[in-house]
Amino acid sequence: KDDSQRLLESLSTDEKEHTLMESKAEPYTSKEEMVLEESESPLNSNIAAFALKAKVIYPINQKFRPLADGSSNPSLHENPKQTILPNQVVETSMSGSLGSLSQGDKEDCSSSTTIHSTASDDRFQARAFLKVASFPEVLTCESFDVKLCLCSLTLKDLMLLDTELRKEKHVMFIQIFKIYITEFHRKKKISDGLLKKILLNQENDFEELQKQLDSRLQNTEMSGSHNSEFQTLEDLERREREYSEHIIDNMEAFWKQTDKAQQDFLDQSKCSSAKATKMMMDLTEKMIAVESLLSESQDLQAMDIQERLFNWELMVKMIDSLKSSIPEECKCRLNTVSNILDHLTVKNNLSVRQKEELLTDLHKAFWEQLAHYSNECMQQSKDLILKRLERRAKKKEEFKRRQEAEQESLLSKTFLTEDVHNFLKAYHKLIQKHWQAQWDLEEEDDCESTEAVADLYKELYSKASHALAELVTELFLQTLPVVTSLSVRECELLKEEWQENLVPQLEKWESHRQRRWKLFQEQLLQEKELWITEYALSAVMQKHLSEKQEKIIQGVVSRLGCLSDESVSYILQKHRVLLCSVLRRLTFRGAGMAALAHMRLSRKKSSLQELREQHTLQKGSSLCQDEDQWQLQKAVESHIREEEEKLEEETQETNLEFHQQLVTEIQEALQFLQQHMEQVIGQTLLQYARGEAEKKSSDDGQDFKERLVESAVESVYGTSNNINRLVQNYYQQLGKITEGYEGKKLQHLKSLQAERNERIRLKNKENELALKEKHTKSLLNVSSTVHQRVVLQQNKILAQFELQQQIRLGSLKQKLLGLHHLGTELENQLREAEQDFVSELAVLTRVPLTVKKKPSKRSKPAGEKANSKRQTFQSPEPAEKDDSHENIQEHHGITSGLCR
Repeated sequence: KDDSQRLLESLSTDEKEHTLMESKAEPYTSKEEMVLEESESPLNSNIAAFALKAKVIYPINQKFRPLADGSSNPSLHENPKQTILPNQVVETSMSGSLGSLSQGDKEDCSSSTTIHSTASDDRFQARAFLKVASFPEVLTCESFDVKLCLCSLTLKDLMLLDTELRKEKHVMFIQIFKIYITEFHRKKKISDGLLKKILLNQENDFEELQKQLDSRLQNTEMSGSHNSEFQTLEDLERREREYSEHIIDNMEAFWKQTDKAQQDFLDQSKCSSAKATKMMMDLTEKMIAVESLLSESQDLQAMDIQERLFNWELMVKMIDSLKSSIPEECKCRLNTVSNILDHLTVKNNLSVRQKEELLTDLHKAFWEQLAHYSNECMQQSKDLILKRLERRAKKKEEFKRRQEAEQESLLSKTFLTEDVHNFLKAYHKLIQKHWQAQWDLEEEDDCESTEAVADLYKELYSKASHALAELVTELFLQTLPVVTSLSVRECELLKEEWQENLVPQLEKWESHRQRRWKLFQEQLLQEKELWITEYALSAVMQKHLSEKQEKIIQGVVSRLGCLSDESVSYILQKHRVLLCSVLRRLTFRGAGMAALAHMRLSRKKSSLQELREQHTLQKGSSLCQDEDQWQLQKAVESHIREEEEKLEEETQETNLEFHQQLVTEIQEALQFLQQHMEQVIGQTLLQYARGEAEKKSSDDGQDFKERLVESAVESVYGTSNNINRLVQNYYQQLGKITEGYEGKKLQHLKSLQAERNERIRLKNKENELALKEKHTKSLLNVSSTVHQRVVLQQNKILAQFELQQQIRLGSLKQKLLGLHHLGTELENQLREAEQDFVSELAVLTRVPLTVKKKPSKRSKPAGEKANSKRQTFQSPEPAEKDDSHENIQEHHGITSGLCR
């Protein structure tokens, strides 16, 4: 009796110190092995201490029912068996669940000061968590991995958004292409059959493209875990990676298909080169507008998806708070009853055995009723969510049919080429309207489902409070008068005392609950700030990639030099539309990787947040502390700092891993961009070469030269000596022209080399002065790190390389311009010499020739001829070429024929 009395009179200090000392000595002990904190549940701790003294064992499913049967090895700290998911590491829920209330599994874990062992962390990616299709399903999830479920829903929303935008882009291109070829049909440039054939081929090709993508995505979804109800983080990361690869391949196939569609149409319609170029430029310009609309929409909706994740966390936390508040508040009420019975025991109105039996019967009756109510509430919640999801599916199906009808109505309208922008805006606005309607439907249903589940748990709270009140009333007014010598009036006063003592306990519990909620809100705010930072970094990276790629393509185009302004504009537009498409895909991938990194770190973050929360609550609950308690709190704070440093280190490693993976995928996507642009530039150069060849073949006047040679040979007035002398003079004149050209060319190259050397000398002098100034500043700034100096040296080398590259390219441009000018001058001199030779030949042989004068290619189309009344020779204007030997060879053909 004395031992029991001393245990009952002991307050929470001894138990708390014992618990914290164990936490300090064994910092990696799991929560299942921690002793319960008595400050929140003194009754439970008293019973635990009594059981340890008396060496008792509890029956199965009766955690708080000590029996003085002398049995050893008490099972105080045994946890009830819980359903283990496939590949799941055995852990307790952070917030607990009502499913184990019958075992009294709602102790306060404020003495837990550690994060889970690294052995389980290594297996965390292989841990299975519930596969959910919508948010309401999470409300009935009793798993520790609720955060993983929510992030998986975010990934699903991002994937759905990507699918919708890709489908919108495909439909827009097909419609734009249809508008342009219909315009050709309207102008009678293609037949009805050709129009239908082209449209049918394009629709079939894009359908086949979509089927291939769907098949590959389905294979990715089916691979990995064979359990349809659960998934692992490792499988999710693999699926996201393979999904990104499939989408990039599909994007590449899509743009190749668009180019093929345009080329097939141009080949079959046989339109002119100018019209073909204009059509391709117009289509590319419209697709740039499409990518701009999709990019803007993607950014806004991705932000909505992230904001919805935060709202989901708030709603889940609210339901979780309701779940945990019911047993916690009931334990406060039971603890107050236990204190009153302890007081009666001290006064010898009640024996220790009687008190323990009364408490055991009270606990057993209440927790059994609460477990029954909890199971009933959980089943009602699942049934409610199931019915609401069925109604949501029906509404979404109705929405889908209505939206498809509206889209078909818009696509069936006839648009002209000048109305393409209006069509794009109208269709995009319609798609956005449909997306927003579905979004609002889901958000409204999520809120209503949360409120409905919350109402069920409020009803559960009411039932639990009412059941406990009845049990306590029965204890005080019916049981105690029989067991003790107290009168009914005295028992009524004890009940009133219970109600009065309950008020401060409930106030303390409410204060703890509010502090927990405030800590959760602060944590959520920190996550929002972190997400904003990640979003800003992603935007900076995209801007850097865009500027770098634009600079590269500008440099490539500037080196070509020979292309027309229209061709250069087409190349730049094509590059811009492909770059926009690549950057949009990489934005999706970056958002998905951020979610995956958050999921990988969620376990440690949650554990650390719980540790902070418990320490804060414990620190705020004890205002007066002795030396030992102060030392223990300092040890706990030091341990929290260590865990924060470990988490920060792991966060950096995880972010670095995903960043390197993203860089690899960026390089692969840019490789596709480079290969595609090589094909575009190659086709443009080929088209340019064909055009130049057509001009040359139409301007060389070869037929006229052959007729002149035949007429001169058949003439009886031209003797061999006269013609040889004439040819000899012509060759001498050509030699003088060629010699003059070579001399001017050599002089031009020497002057360019001198200018380049002088420019390099001046630039090097400027760089030396700038480097001396920077070196002086770096000497003054002694605190500059080695890394900064390395970066400075890298920038210096890159700047020198860029400067030399610019100088070299500038010299090449000047060289090409000078050679082009000399080549044009050579062409004119050769043309004049040829005219003089032909005129003298005609006079010598007295061959009258009537020649049709060709107009300049700048004033009239190639091949068009104008009549001339004069009997003089007009040489056609050749194409602008730099090669003098080729031109001399043409003139040699005339003279050799005459000599024969």
